[in-house]
Amino acid sequence: MDFLREVTGNSIINAAVTAWFSAQLLKLLFTLVLTRKFKLERLFGSGGMPSSHSAFVCAAVVVMARLVGIGTPLFGITFCFAAVVIYDAMGVRRAAGEQAKVLNRMIFEFPFFKLKREAAPKQPPEQPEETPAEEDGSIPLIPTQLKELLGHTPFEVLGGCILGVFIGMVMPAA
Repeated sequence: MDFLREVTGNSIINAAVTAWFSAQLLKLLFTLVLTRKFKLERLFGSGGMPSSHSAFVCAAVVVMARLVGIGTPLFGITFCFAAVVIYDAMGVRRAAGEQAKVLNRMIFEFPFFKLKREAAPKQPPEQPEETPAEEDGSIPLIPTQLKELLGHTPFEVLGGCILGVFIGMVMPAA
């Protein structure tokens, strides 16, 4: 129980988790208002407005600054960590989501691919074979929709940063 008390008494963790949960809750509410559909996945999924990753790390940075000051190595490490997370959310993860959109469109809309509806084999063949083309030249595929909402636009990241800074400033730092 001492471990649990120490973790729940950590103001940096409390602010970061509060910011993350607030961002996820806002995503759910924004989706509900904009689409008039309750999508529980938005409470746990990545991507969308505001960025929960950015909110999480910005809240941690602000509380760390309040606790130890901005001239300390701990603040520097926290700031660098936040910069990497934010860069990744806008860059690498967003690019992966854009690639997923293109691949989904290719697989589900282009006539070159012929979708097979049967389930994939549970065990791979002992010797890998090339997938033979059908008589019409199409490539048979088992359709699997790739997740497209992975990263964030700069606006979504900005929203997460503002939320994280706000929560980091209003949460107790002790």
